[in-house]
Amino acid sequence: MTSKHLPPIHLATLNTLDQEAFCDLLGGVVEHSPWVARRAWGDRPFANLDALYDALARAIRLAPRSQQLALLRVHPELAGSEATAGTMTADSNSEQGRLGLLDLHPDDVARLTDLNRRYRERFGFPYVAAMRLHGSLADVFRSFEQRLHNDPETELAVSLLQVCEVMRGRLARTVLLETTTHTLSLVSTPLRSLS
Repeated sequence: MTSKHLPPIHLATLNTLDQEAFCDLLGGVVEHSPWVARRAWGDRPFANLDALYDALARAIRLAPRSQQLALLRVHPELAGSEATAGTMTADSNSEQGRLGLLDLHPDDVARLTDLNRRYRERFGFPYVAAMRLHGSLADVFRSFEQRLHNDPETELAVSLLQVCEVMRGRLARTVLLETTTHTLSLVSTPLRSLS
């Protein structure tokens, strides 16, 4: 099922939303996992985008392992069956399309299909990567192949960090600040405790 992009909202307005409206707005910042927004809602009001990001990342970090794995398993494979069927969310379409993953040469499709299969067999969930952190398709392939060598615990932690980076990019498109006097810092330390 695809989702539509909603117009951005100011953080001050976001802080006033009831739980249902908050989850309607932010439920999609983590792929098919509105429970993340539901758990973060109780941490309002958020002083800034970092605080909002931290609350959402904390919800992921503190979730039971079974829920973390379920969160990863609902992500689409890169240029996989969801892309072919046209069932990816609007966000995933945009993110994968940025580097041409939705219009690949047949040789690249075959290579990616093999990588997707090997990765899922090894780890039990699809490869997740924040496309905005990659400068080229070659960079995506290189990262994909390197991560296949991780042990399962390391890869679970890396994958959850990548989910958070995808979430960071989606938040930046969804939530407006009245002033932009700070930049987001990489909030990865809390999730490293998963390894």
